[in-house]
Amino acid sequence: MIKAGIIGATGYAGGELVRLLLAHPQAEIVWYGSRSYIDQKYADVYRNMFELVDASCMDDNMEALAKKADVIFTATPQGLCASLVNDEILSGTKIVDLSADFRLKDVAVYEKWYGITHAAPQYLPEAVYGLCEINREAVKGARLVANPGCYPTCSILSVYPLIKEGLIEPSTLIIDAKSGTSGAGRGAKVNNLFCEVNENIKAYGVASHRHTPEIEEQLSLAAGGPVLLNFTPHLVPMNRGILITAYASLKKKDGRLPSSEEVRAAYEKYYASERFVRVLPAGVCPETRWVEGSNYVDVNFVIDERTGRVIMMGAMDNLVKGAAGQAVQNMNLMFGLPEETGLTLVPLFP
Repeated sequence: MIKAGIIGATGYAGGELVRLLLAHPQAEIVWYGSRSYIDQKYADVYRNMFELVDASCMDDNMEALAKKADVIFTATPQGLCASLVNDEILSGTKIVDLSADFRLKDVAVYEKWYGITHAAPQYLPEAVYGLCEINREAVKGARLVANPGCYPTCSILSVYPLIKEGLIEPSTLIIDAKSGTSGAGRGAKVNNLFCEVNENIKAYGVASHRHTPEIEEQLSLAAGGPVLLNFTPHLVPMNRGILITAYASLKKKDGRLPSSEEVRAAYEKYYASERFVRVLPAGVCPETRWVEGSNYVDVNFVIDERTGRVIMMGAMDNLVKGAAGQAVQNMNLMFGLPEETGLTLVPLFP
């Protein structure tokens, strides 16, 4: 059994990790870390765990945890994992970090967008960006995995095949994103109160959202050159889910634009054998309700012949494939398990 410890177990992503790992046939949770609820019963914080979890919450002592765990999940705000990790911990324990601490390779970019000094830049070169669908082999050999952000996961997977195959003009890429309120975390904030969110949709982080450089970095690697894009997220009044609608101009080749058949072939080339990316039939648009509670990402596209542009779409659960499910998928690869282990969840409906 893989002994797993969670730092940040009482946040939304941490709680989802607990739910998934309790059902995982090869994992055992040995540490429920939460600096906000130290010594309180975990099931008193999350009552859905009544009679399922008897443990109490512990602190975020990563060194003590590393002596008990084979893998540590850090579902915490930016800065904490980087401040705790050291050579001794990494020498005997694998880490899957759900924060942004190790997602960006350029420390200056991280510090600019997140507004904090990076506490452990020496580990950036070895940290593996844990989007399994494009980094599977690197994840298998990693001891430190940077779990991707929720918006970047859905954005990248929606766009990646067309960027990689050179079917779109990267400089024209615009990504519109919509997320449920759980993406903002469990902390009490006025902007997330029921009366502030209910019956309202709003854009936020316009031209300044912190996930922008993460998306750009990964798509630049796919394109083989710099990708600058417009990314605009919106908060919508639902608990879970992300919907991506991305737009770009198709790139001419041999004097003509790619056909729908060629675009679909690109998606099938990269995703036909993927366990958790579902390329929908022509004419079917992704919807958040069809992926809720699961590790699936549904993607599709429509070509606008009139404008010569392609609309790329994706939907996923921000807490599963966008956070905890992806973290478990990474853990599976790091420990030589089939990556779908513990993740064959049928989406919830209604």
